[in-house]
Amino acid sequence: MKQLQHLFRSLLLSTLVAFTLPAASLAQTATKTTALGTHTVWGTVNGIAIEGMVQGPSAQITPLQVACVFEYTEGDIYNAPALPAALNGMVHLDEALKGLITDIRKSGKFEGHAYETLLITPPAGTLGGRQLLLIGLGNRNTFNAELMVGIGAIATREALRLGVDSYSFASDIKDAGIDSPTALVAENVTKGAIEAYRTDLWLKDKGMSSSKPLNKITLLAGPAFFEVAGQGIQQAITNLK
Repeated sequence: MKQLQHLFRSLLLSTLVAFTLPAASLAQTATKTTALGTHTVWGTVNGIAIEGMVQGPSAQITPLQVACVFEYTEGDIYNAPALPAALNGMVHLDEALKGLITDIRKSGKFEGHAYETLLITPPAGTLGGRQLLLIGLGNRNTFNAELMVGIGAIATREALRLGVDSYSFASDIKDAGIDSPTALVAENVTKGAIEAYRTDLWLKDKGMSSSKPLNKITLLAGPAFFEVAGQGIQQAITNLK
């Protein structure tokens, strides 16, 4: 039942996005939105398929879901400038976990400092992902897209440590109401993720890593940001080859 609720919310995301925008930009934005569930492999690097997908992190089926959070401020994921609840993947995650993401940051048990990590294993059927890795983004007021290189590297290193063959990544920056450069964020996440994987390959050559290979990394995006994020991923792939 909970997974059906997450799917319903994800469907709302694609149908309601236009109604959150000013009327003057409605027609232009409508032509740029991408249907829920759309996915494209933008390229392959070191045997890893880099995929983009329009999906919310609570509904995404994956062995490991990575989600990013800023340091806590009162009501931060529920109040403006955060996206409305129907469009906000972090709200869906928090609700699926019965407020855990809010509670754990508010209590100081996980503060969301830049590069801080927390691994959660939710009860079966709670989320689409079998495990959820939270990575901190620090202070929202000082966010810089360059941070995402390190965030992408952490995601890959944790995936390798956990022994999964793929993982899904949601930056959740737009959800938090931060007007971030979508293409550059996606490019930097991809860059960091692949550079971390190449470090592991280097260690394997020296007999100092026994990790399993990664086959795919999926970067999630909202309906209005799928194509732009894809451009950033493709740019990273071009630079990495």
